[in-house]
Amino acid sequence: MKLYVHPGASSLSVHILLREIGAPFDLEVVNVTAKRRTDGSDYREVAPRGMVPLLELPGGERLTENLVIAQFVCDRAERRDLMPAPGTMARYRVMEWQSFVAAELHKSFIPLNWKIDAPMHELVLARIRGRLAFAEQGMGGSFLTGETFTAADAYLFVIASWTRFYGIALDAYPRLAAFLRRVGARNSVRAALHAEGRGMVSLDDPAPAP
Repeated sequence: MKLYVHPGASSLSVHILLREIGAPFDLEVVNVTAKRRTDGSDYREVAPRGMVPLLELPGGERLTENLVIAQFVCDRAERRDLMPAPGTMARYRVMEWQSFVAAELHKSFIPLNWKIDAPMHELVLARIRGRLAFAEQGMGGSFLTGETFTAADAYLFVIASWTRFYGIALDAYPRLAAFLRRVGARNSVRAALHAEGRGMVSLDDPAPAP
Protein backbone atom coordinates (compact mmCIF):
# COMPACT_ATOMS: atom_id res chain seq x y z
CA MET A 1 0.00 0.00 0.00
CA LYS A 2 1.02 3.57 -0.53
CA LEU A 3 -0.40 6.56 1.30
CA TYR A 4 -0.25 10.10 -0.05
CA VAL A 5 -0.37 12.86 2.56
CA HIS A 6 0.20 16.58 3.03
CA PRO A 7 2.00 17.56 6.28
CA GLY A 8 -0.50 17.93 9.10
CA ALA A 9 -3.56 17.77 6.85
CA SER A 10 -6.51 15.51 7.63
CA SER A 11 -4.58 12.71 5.91
CA LEU A 12 -2.44 12.54 9.04
CA SER A 13 -5.27 10.67 10.77
CA VAL A 14 -5.05 7.80 8.27
CA HIS A 15 -1.26 7.86 8.57
CA ILE A 16 -1.63 7.48 12.34
CA LEU A 17 -3.99 4.53 11.92
CA LEU A 18 -1.59 2.71 9.59
CA ARG A 19 1.15 3.09 12.18
CA GLU A 20 -1.21 1.90 14.93
CA ILE A 21 -1.94 -1.19 12.85
CA GLY A 22 1.69 -1.83 12.03
CA ALA A 23 1.02 -2.79 8.41
CA PRO A 24 3.81 -2.09 5.91
CA PHE A 25 3.13 0.87 3.65
CA ASP A 26 4.95 3.42 1.54
CA LEU A 27 4.49 7.12 2.24
CA GLU A 28 4.68 10.05 -0.13
CA VAL A 29 4.38 13.57 1.23
CA VAL A 30 2.92 15.82 -1.46
CA ASN A 31 2.29 19.53 -1.68
CA VAL A 32 -1.48 19.51 -2.02
CA THR A 33 -1.60 23.31 -2.32
CA ALA A 34 0.65 23.32 -5.39
CA LYS A 35 -0.60 19.86 -6.48
CA ARG A 36 3.00 18.66 -6.74
CA ARG A 37 4.61 15.34 -5.88
CA THR A 38 8.11 14.96 -4.52
CA ASP A 39 9.49 14.45 -8.04
CA GLY A 40 7.86 17.68 -9.22
CA SER A 41 5.14 15.98 -11.27
CA ASP A 42 1.48 16.94 -11.09
CA TYR A 43 -0.23 15.14 -8.22
CA ARG A 44 -3.51 15.22 -10.13
CA GLU A 45 -2.10 12.60 -12.49
CA VAL A 46 -2.45 10.20 -9.55
CA ALA A 47 -5.34 11.87 -7.73
CA PRO A 48 -7.64 13.69 -10.17
CA ARG A 49 -9.27 15.65 -7.34
CA GLY A 50 -5.86 16.70 -6.11
CA MET A 51 -6.74 16.01 -2.49
CA VAL A 52 -5.37 13.88 0.34
CA PRO A 53 -5.53 11.27 1.72
CA LEU A 54 -5.16 8.89 -1.17
CA LEU A 55 -4.46 5.21 -0.56
CA GLU A 56 -3.01 3.21 -3.44
CA LEU A 57 -3.57 -0.54 -3.11
CA PRO A 58 -1.22 -3.27 -4.36
CA GLY A 59 -3.56 -4.13 -7.24
CA GLY A 60 -3.53 -0.55 -8.46
CA GLU A 61 -6.93 0.47 -7.06
CA ARG A 62 -7.10 3.80 -5.26
CA LEU A 63 -9.25 4.94 -2.39
CA THR A 64 -9.99 8.53 -1.38
CA GLU A 65 -11.90 10.21 1.46
CA ASN A 66 -10.68 10.08 5.03
CA LEU A 67 -13.58 8.17 6.58
CA VAL A 68 -13.65 5.52 3.86
CA ILE A 69 -9.91 4.86 4.01
CA ALA A 70 -10.00 4.71 7.81
CA GLN A 71 -12.71 2.05 7.76
CA PHE A 72 -10.93 0.11 5.00
CA VAL A 73 -7.54 -0.13 6.72
CA CYS A 74 -9.01 -0.94 10.14
CA ASP A 75 -11.35 -3.61 8.72
CA ARG A 76 -8.61 -5.13 6.60
CA ALA A 77 -6.39 -5.45 9.68
CA GLU A 78 -9.36 -6.65 11.78
CA ARG A 79 -8.56 -4.00 14.37
CA ARG A 80 -11.86 -3.89 16.21
CA ASP A 81 -10.40 -1.56 18.80
CA LEU A 82 -9.85 1.11 16.15
CA MET A 83 -13.07 0.35 14.23
CA PRO A 84 -15.60 -1.93 15.97
CA ALA A 85 -17.29 -4.79 14.16
CA PRO A 86 -19.87 -4.04 11.45
CA GLY A 87 -23.43 -3.95 12.71
CA THR A 88 -22.52 -3.10 16.30
CA MET A 89 -23.63 0.06 18.06
CA ALA A 90 -20.00 0.64 19.03
CA ARG A 91 -19.10 0.96 15.35
CA TYR A 92 -21.90 3.41 14.71
CA ARG A 93 -20.73 5.55 17.64
CA VAL A 94 -17.24 5.73 16.15
CA MET A 95 -18.68 6.57 12.73
CA GLU A 96 -20.98 9.15 14.35
CA TRP A 97 -17.97 10.99 15.77
CA GLN A 98 -16.05 10.64 12.51
CA SER A 99 -18.94 12.30 10.69
CA PHE A 100 -19.12 15.08 13.27
CA VAL A 101 -15.41 15.83 12.96
CA ALA A 102 -15.63 15.81 9.16
CA ALA A 103 -18.82 17.81 8.67
CA GLU A 104 -18.84 20.12 11.66
CA LEU A 105 -15.31 20.69 12.95
CA HIS A 106 -13.04 20.09 9.95
CA LYS A 107 -15.12 22.22 7.60
CA SER A 108 -15.39 25.01 10.17
CA PHE A 109 -11.65 25.71 9.87
CA ILE A 110 -11.66 26.18 6.10
CA PRO A 111 -12.72 29.89 6.06
CA LEU A 112 -9.64 30.74 8.13
CA ASN A 113 -7.65 30.19 4.92
CA TRP A 114 -9.70 32.79 3.05
CA LYS A 115 -9.40 36.56 2.99
CA ILE A 116 -12.25 37.54 5.31
CA ASP A 117 -12.98 40.68 7.30
CA ALA A 118 -12.79 40.93 11.09
CA PRO A 119 -16.51 40.38 11.80
CA MET A 120 -16.57 37.27 9.62
CA HIS A 121 -13.38 36.04 11.26
CA GLU A 122 -15.07 36.29 14.64
CA LEU A 123 -18.09 34.38 13.34
CA VAL A 124 -15.82 31.61 12.08
CA LEU A 125 -14.02 31.43 15.42
CA ALA A 126 -17.35 31.32 17.26
CA ARG A 127 -18.44 28.38 15.12
CA ILE A 128 -15.18 26.53 15.76
CA ARG A 129 -15.43 27.15 19.50
CA GLY A 130 -18.98 25.84 19.51
CA ARG A 131 -17.88 22.62 17.84
CA LEU A 132 -14.94 22.26 20.21
CA ALA A 133 -17.34 22.69 23.13
CA PHE A 134 -19.52 19.90 21.75
CA ALA A 135 -16.52 17.56 21.59
CA GLU A 136 -15.51 18.62 25.10
CA GLN A 137 -18.95 17.86 26.49
CA GLY A 138 -19.49 14.66 24.52
CA MET A 139 -16.20 12.93 25.25
CA GLY A 140 -17.06 9.59 26.81
CA GLY A 141 -13.86 9.09 28.78
CA SER A 142 -10.17 9.33 27.95
CA PHE A 143 -11.27 9.15 24.30
CA LEU A 144 -14.40 10.05 22.36
CA THR A 145 -16.28 6.80 22.89
CA GLY A 146 -14.75 5.68 26.18
CA GLU A 147 -11.36 4.33 27.18
CA THR A 148 -10.35 2.86 23.81
CA PHE A 149 -8.50 4.84 21.13
CA THR A 150 -10.40 4.60 17.82
CA ALA A 151 -10.29 5.93 14.27
CA ALA A 152 -12.50 8.81 15.39
CA ASP A 153 -9.88 9.86 17.95
CA ALA A 154 -7.15 9.91 15.32
CA TYR A 155 -9.28 12.27 13.22
CA LEU A 156 -10.27 14.52 16.13
CA PHE A 157 -6.64 14.77 17.22
CA VAL A 158 -5.56 16.13 13.85
CA ILE A 159 -8.36 18.64 13.37
CA ALA A 160 -8.46 19.85 16.99
CA SER A 161 -4.67 20.27 16.86
CA TRP A 162 -5.16 22.91 14.18
CA THR A 163 -6.17 25.23 17.01
CA ARG A 164 -2.49 25.61 17.78
CA PHE A 165 -1.70 26.41 14.14
CA TYR A 166 -4.39 29.11 14.08
CA GLY A 167 -3.71 30.43 17.58
CA ILE A 168 -7.02 29.35 19.12
CA ALA A 169 -6.71 28.89 22.89
CA LEU A 170 -8.04 25.73 24.52
CA ASP A 171 -8.32 27.12 28.05
CA ALA A 172 -12.10 26.64 27.96
CA TYR A 173 -11.74 22.99 26.91
CA PRO A 174 -9.58 21.23 29.52
CA ARG A 175 -10.75 17.71 28.61
CA LEU A 176 -9.99 18.33 24.96
CA ALA A 177 -6.59 19.81 25.79
CA ALA A 178 -5.80 16.74 27.91
CA PHE A 179 -6.99 14.53 25.04
CA LEU A 180 -4.58 16.23 22.63
CA ARG A 181 -1.69 15.72 25.05
CA ARG A 182 -2.68 12.09 25.58
CA VAL A 183 -2.98 11.25 21.90
CA GLY A 184 0.08 13.32 21.02
CA ALA A 185 2.17 11.07 23.27
CA ARG A 186 1.30 7.92 21.32
CA ASN A 187 4.18 6.36 19.41
CA SER A 188 2.08 6.18 16.24
CA VAL A 189 1.38 9.90 16.33
CA ARG A 190 4.93 10.93 17.04
CA ALA A 191 6.29 8.65 14.32
CA ALA A 192 3.76 9.96 11.78
CA LEU A 193 4.57 13.59 12.57
CA HIS A 194 8.28 12.86 12.34
CA ALA A 195 7.83 11.22 8.92
CA GLU A 196 5.64 14.00 7.48
CA GLY A 197 7.62 16.95 8.77
CA ARG A 198 6.31 20.22 10.09
CA GLY A 199 2.82 21.12 8.95
CA MET A 200 -0.47 22.18 10.47
CA VAL A 201 0.02 19.77 13.36
CA SER A 202 3.09 20.02 15.52
CA LEU A 203 4.39 18.88 18.89
CA ASP A 204 7.19 20.40 20.94
CA ASP A 205 9.19 17.24 20.20
CA PRO A 206 7.74 15.33 17.22
CA ALA A 207 10.45 12.64 17.25
CA PRO A 208 9.23 9.06 17.64
CA ALA A 209 8.92 7.99 21.28
CA PRO A 210 11.45 5.35 22.36
